[in-house]
Amino acid sequence: MNIELSGLQARHPSASAHAPAALQGISLQLGVGEQVAIIGPSGAGKTTLLQVLACAQRPTHGEFRLGGQDPWRFSTSELRCLRGRLFLAPQVPPLPPRQRVVTSVLAGRLPAMSLAASLRSLFYPTNIPAAYEALNHFDLSDKLFDRVDRLSGGERQRVGLARALLSPASLWLIDEPLSALDPMRARLAMTALVGLAHERKITMVATLHQVDMALTHFNRIIGLQKGQIVFDLPSAQVTRERLANLYEHHEHELDSDTLQPESDQDQAVPTPVVMHCR
Repeated sequence: MNIELSGLQARHPSASAHAPAALQGISLQLGVGEQVAIIGPSGAGKTTLLQVLACAQRPTHGEFRLGGQDPWRFSTSELRCLRGRLFLAPQVPPLPPRQRVVTSVLAGRLPAMSLAASLRSLFYPTNIPAAYEALNHFDLSDKLFDRVDRLSGGERQRVGLARALLSPASLWLIDEPLSALDPMRARLAMTALVGLAHERKITMVATLHQVDMALTHFNRIIGLQKGQIVFDLPSAQVTRERLANLYEHHEHELDSDTLQPESDQDQAVPTPVVMHCR
C-alpha cells in the first residue's frame, strides 16, 4: 500500500481552536513495501501522523491518499474494509487484562474473519501454532497461555507487536514499539518487524524515540519537529549535526538513547490508550 500526503494539516480533536495544528503542511510519499522510521522530539506530531495514516483522524487540510484513493471519500462500509488492511500498534496496546495471550495475539486476524468465527475464537482459539510462532519472534512463546494481566509492561508491548504478524494488513503503523523493552529485546523486536515487513512487502511506518535503533534498522529516516518535516533522508545522511538541529531544546531526548529496562511485573503499567473496534 503506497502513501501520498500533500500539504496535509491535522489538529488534535481536543486541541483548542487557537492552538497550532499538530501537523502543518506535511508532504510525503511512501512506496509499496517501504519501511520508514519517523524520529523527533516529544510533541513533534509523530503519533498524530500515525493516527492520520490509520484513518483514525481526519486531516483538516491538504490531500491524503492510500493506494491512490482518498479514504475519507469512501462510504462507511468501504472505510471499515480499508481499516481492516491497516494495523496500528499503539505504544500501550489495549489488551483485555483477563484474556489469554494466545487469544490476544490471534485477535490480529479478526479483520479477515467472519463474525461467527470471531466469536468462536474467543472460546476456542484456532491456529495456536501461528500464535506461538508470532510470539517466538519476540522471545515470548513461553507466555502463550498466560493471562495478560500477569505480564509485565514490556511483555504486553511485545504481545501487541506479535499481533501485527498475524494481521491481514498491508500497512503497519507502529508507535514507539521499544519504550518498555530492554536493549536485547528491543533489537530482537526491530529485527523481526523490519525483516518480516520487507519479506512480505508490507509498508511500515514506525515512530521511534531511540535514534540509534532507527539509524540501524531503517534505510529512510524522517525527522519531524513542531508538526513539520525537517528532513527526509537515507539513514547514512542523517548526521549528528542534523540530529542536534532536530532535537534543539530537547537535547536530553537525543543524548538518552539508551533504552529503559523492561518493566517488572510489580511495577505500575501505563493506562492503555482507548481504542475502538472498527
